[in-house]
Amino acid sequence: MNKGRDRSFGGRRQELLDGLPNIRRFAMSLTGNLADADDLLQSTVERLLTRGLPHEAPVLPYALTICRNLWVDDIRSRRTREAAKREQALAGEAVADGERTAIGELSLREAQAAIAALPDEQRAVLELVSVEGCSYKEAASILDIPIGTVMSRLARARAALVDRTESGGE
Repeated sequence: MNKGRDRSFGGRRQELLDGLPNIRRFAMSLTGNLADADDLLQSTVERLLTRGLPHEAPVLPYALTICRNLWVDDIRSRRTREAAKREQALAGEAVADGERTAIGELSLREAQAAIAALPDEQRAVLELVSVEGCSYKEAASILDIPIGTVMSRLARARAALVDRTESGGE
């Protein structure tokens, strides 16, 4: 039990019941609509019942103070959540800016063109190892070539891609 608080309300329970219409009207004046006012009234009564009243505090003024404080807390938490949503949305927009997207599309087209220009043997090895994630041994087995040939074709394919993408595909 909280020191100086009466959780049972004793004879003050009727005071709380009599004050409910006043608390509801006050909640309505704060929130501006009946549904939110009823939620605020419920939260106020719940807070009073769980935390009790100071022995010397008059029930109605104390309940109205609790109601106002809960409303202020709710307004603050809504603002904080909205600000967090805006920051999150802005962060997402910064990642997807137009310049980066355009450069990425150009780079992708350049890479696709460079890969398409590779000899078939090199392109097949590059596809199996770099795209499909096959080991050199698996690629050698699939293509029915020695593992050393896989390694040399892959090295030549990578070097050709670097040359073509650095020189602009010439």
